[in-house]
Amino acid sequence: MKLIADEGIDKPIVDHLRSLNHEIIYVLETSPGIDDDKVLALARKEQAVLLTPDTDFGELIFRLKEVTYGIILLRLAGLTKEQKQITVAMAIKDHKDDMHGAFSVVTKNTIRIRKL
Repeated sequence: MKLIADEGIDKPIVDHLRSLNHEIIYVLETSPGIDDDKVLALARKEQAVLLTPDTDFGELIFRLKEVTYGIILLRLAGLTKEQKQITVAMAIKDHKDDMHGAFSVVTKNTIRIRKL
């Protein structure tokens, strides 16, 4: 799966997904500090699903009707780095086809996917 990892995503998650052969552009490495509109534009340009911990993207998608290839919102507070890596990797492995063109929320216990 091709992903754009927002700068709020922990680097160990990015590294783990790369080790599983996911193509990832990490905003913290390429364009730190860019605003949400530019992150979303980059995801559209790259035709990639956006991986983010930032709930502001929900407003951009649902209220402002921004176009996206998909967003995966991570809500993983309280998990260790290793648990976060495994949770994200398993969610993508098990649901990647459903996550394209959807707003997905991944928590430590659930995955909710809402088609856009």
